[in-house]
Amino acid sequence: MTSVGTPSEATVADGDFADDIRAEQTFGEAVRGYVQRVRGGDMGSLPAVLGLVVLFVVFGLANDRFLSALNLANLITQAGSICVLAMGLVFVLLLGDIDLSAGVAGGVAACAMGLTIVNMSWPWWAAMLGGIACGAVIGLAIGLLRAKLGIPSFVVTLAFFLGLQGVTLKLIGEGGSVRVDDKVIRGLTISNVPTSIGWVIALVVVLGFAALEFTQYRRKKALQLSHSPLGVVVTRVSVVAAVVLGVTFVLSVNRSVNPNVEISGIPYVLPLILVLLIVMTVVLKRTSYGRHIYAVGGNAEAARRAGISVDRIRISVFVVCSSLAALSGIIAASYAGKVSAASGAGNTLLYAVGAAVIGGTSLFGGKGRAIDAVIGGVVVATIANGLGLLNQSSYINFLVTGGVLLLAASVDAISRRRRSSTGLG
Repeated sequence: MTSVGTPSEATVADGDFADDIRAEQTFGEAVRGYVQRVRGGDMGSLPAVLGLVVLFVVFGLANDRFLSALNLANLITQAGSICVLAMGLVFVLLLGDIDLSAGVAGGVAACAMGLTIVNMSWPWWAAMLGGIACGAVIGLAIGLLRAKLGIPSFVVTLAFFLGLQGVTLKLIGEGGSVRVDDKVIRGLTISNVPTSIGWVIALVVVLGFAALEFTQYRRKKALQLSHSPLGVVVTRVSVVAAVVLGVTFVLSVNRSVNPNVEISGIPYVLPLILVLLIVMTVVLKRTSYGRHIYAVGGNAEAARRAGISVDRIRISVFVVCSSLAALSGIIAASYAGKVSAASGAGNTLLYAVGAAVIGGTSLFGGKGRAIDAVIGGVVVATIANGLGLLNQSSYINFLVTGGVLLLAASVDAISRRRRSSTGLG
């Protein structure tokens, strides 16, 4: 091997371990390595990203309004509750479990929030915390039954799915509803961040991501650890910057159809999703707790023998899932302006599970990221939004979404098989 770089690197290259430490990969080598991983079944969110691009092109060509600033803002708002609920489900899916009650748990939490505001005059922040705490208690009960009694998650959460709908009916009555009039809570989905503050947020996100990427690159290179070439790092930063700044630019334009009223800025729900995405990503990727989740999802018995408390991990993921489901229910209530007996029921859960799987989270456990939920949530919302603009019947929406979910599950199964055959799984 030809030694390059600093003298210390040359000395290492000339030693007995020269074959174990390589000089930095070139950009082309990194691309070829990624292609090989994709061929081996490690596709991640690539199918969902490509599918999202196709959907944007098709719907953009089919209807001029689809790519308008007004519709893109509506799309972000529509995707908000789905993305948050899907992020919670990722934690459960990582263990190979399922939470069928997550949607209605969010409905119960939103109902509790609405009643504490209307009947008890709680401030908005206390009501929201109370609703999220309600979701956490539901998750704790599910987790204890699943971990301590060994009841399959499908059975436990199906029972809670049915029972929690009864709780909502008891609280507000059949056919009843609770209005959500609080300006802060309603503003999550119907109000926008001031344009100047939106640009500040966008720049902070871009500069923060760039600083993190380049810091990791320099640290790993200094420690002679495996790392991506500089060209790949620059490309990642450029793509994120283009997306963040592009979305901010589009949403900063006045999108009001009324010339006497100005509507501009990013919806408040978007920074909320961004904060949750960052927090959940850090938890899963940068903490021992996150590594334990992946370990239990990959092989629970091996994790137990390694000293990991499998029961605690299993209980905790249901608490996280139901807490995020509660926040999702609050976002949905903000968008609808009310909480009804049907809140969180129907297809809410199915869309969220579909979003997580479409984004790249495996149904078999051990594989998934928070970003998968966001990407998948945008895909699901895009299908509903685009078909709605084309005035298609509701059954078309169900058929298309079901087909996309089936395709995503098939890709997951095939990828898992290919990883196993190549020794990567």
